[in-house]
Amino acid sequence: MLSQAVSYLSWLDSAHHEFEALARKVLGAEAAESIDWRRPRMICIAADFSHHDRVAVCSGCPSGSIWCATRVFEGGLLSLLLVDSSPGFPIAASSRRIRQRETAVDIAAVPLVAPSPAGSILVPECLRDLYAEVGDALTAWGEVEVAPLRHYIAYRRLVNVASVIFRPKHEAILVYLRIDPDMVGLEEGFTRDMRGIGHLGTGNLEVRLASTADLEKAAPLIRRAFEAA
Repeated sequence: MLSQAVSYLSWLDSAHHEFEALARKVLGAEAAESIDWRRPRMICIAADFSHHDRVAVCSGCPSGSIWCATRVFEGGLLSLLLVDSSPGFPIAASSRRIRQRETAVDIAAVPLVAPSPAGSILVPECLRDLYAEVGDALTAWGEVEVAPLRHYIAYRRLVNVASVIFRPKHEAILVYLRIDPDMVGLEEGFTRDMRGIGHLGTGNLEVRLASTADLEKAAPLIRRAFEAA
């Protein structure tokens, strides 16, 4: 998908006249003349992206960003999470209206502001000791990639296997595992079936951890999730 998107972006850069002609035919002359070619963006949306995909966007794809579709809610609403984004660089404008505007305004004098990348979530102080144990448990299964995102921490192999969310008010850590809840004996206050319930992160089984004892009890579930990945 990324290579296809880069190909489209390259085509647009070399086909301004063709694209403006199509816009003029479909949307009218005013729309065609108002196209701003300075900073086209490549936006890719998928269920997940690998570490290599994110490196490619940040280092090799100017004006690119990738988003994860994390959850579908009732009413057809889709939750999107920014994974990574490159700031991009301005390119030469070609539309007539932009060229006219450049004669009156020094576009080069306008500072470019890079979009904010997905920031690393902060671990609440009250949960740091417990999270250190949880992190060890989630990375004990061979090559596991840890990806701190804006609202949760993802643990990945080829796909997201587990997602960690902090609940400092309840002094608990929620771990969402890629496990079929029908294959688990659910326990109120400890495990919950999240199918059909909107939440951050990925995984249909929620495990609530408030102590080391909870983590020990969750160990078989964590093992099952990673062995199946």
